[in-house]
Amino acid sequence: MNKTELVEKIAAGAAISKVDAKKALDATVAAIKEALIAGDKIALVGFGTFSVNERPAREGINPATKAKIKIAAKKVAKFKAGAELADALN
Repeated sequence: MNKTELVEKIAAGAAISKVDAKKALDATVAAIKEALIAGDKIALVGFGTFSVNERPAREGINPATKAKIKIAAKKVAKFKAGAELADALN
C-alpha cells in the first residue's frame, strides 16, 4: 500500500475528504518525526511503539576490496508492534 492508497482508506474509514485525510496523515507523520528527532518515544496502545536507537561506531569490511572501514555511529528509528497488532497478524 502506498501513501495515496492509505489516504483513500483513511478518507473512507473516517468519512472525510481525501484532502482532509492527506492533511491528517501528513500532520501525524510530522508529529511522529518531530518527537523522534527530540528523542521522545511514541506509544500507540494496541498498535505499537516508535523509538530511537543509537548504533555505536564499528569496524566493517568493504566486500569489494576487503579493506577495513570505519562505520560511524548513528541513530535509527525503531518500531515495535504492540500485542494487538502482533496478534492480528498471526
